[in-house]
Amino acid sequence: MALITCHDVTLGYEGTVLVEDLNFEIGSGDYLCILGENGSGKSTLIRTLLHLQDPVKGTVTEGDGLRKNEIGYLPQQTLVQKDFPASVEEIVLSGCLGRSGFRPFYTKEEKALAGKNMERLGILDLKKRCYRELSGGQQQRVLLARSLCATQKILLLDEPVSGLDPKAALEMYDLIAQLNRESGITVIMVTHDMVSIRYATHILHIGDGWFFGTKDEYLSSPAGSSFAGLYETEQKEGE
Repeated sequence: MALITCHDVTLGYEGTVLVEDLNFEIGSGDYLCILGENGSGKSTLIRTLLHLQDPVKGTVTEGDGLRKNEIGYLPQQTLVQKDFPASVEEIVLSGCLGRSGFRPFYTKEEKALAGKNMERLGILDLKKRCYRELSGGQQQRVLLARSLCATQKILLLDEPVSGLDPKAALEMYDLIAQLNRESGITVIMVTHDMVSIRYATHILHIGDGWFFGTKDEYLSSPAGSSFAGLYETEQKEGE
């Protein structure tokens, strides 16, 4: 059964339509990459999947026992977030706030979960360090551990390697793929990086129309060929 289903969804804002009649399903264990140029509607789709914005038309529904507050979300980092004056452990634990309600303390089970997620992402030895003293790659691992405290079912990642050096970016991609492969966590990743799709099972490309299908179907489609060519051109220009 699908975890998330988008049925005839039209996305837009202030009278501007970005994507029309979007239909796709995200199943348990899927790894979906969402591609598209700037301004194509990726951010609007994120807000819609998180129920922070209503679609212009159509429905977004959850299934297989997934609740609306059970999507672990890793947004793009801002300069303010990078300079946040809290310990690694405090930030990771804050991922449990969605289930703690108004309770003014963390339970033994929540602290154990935070410890487990710090260990699985290789940052347990950093738990007392101040977050703003860490490297970009370490900070992203902290935020990923925080997201895992919010859910064990599905992660929504918005450009998770933005601002990271190539080595740290590959390490982050490998970590996310490992979580998907070994823990069965469903991954939805918004990206502009063609390198990232090597891990994907499915691709959603939005822009001038839209495409949804398996990775192999995408790579052999006009949309996939065009986007790959654009990416290669940008890489050469950046050298």
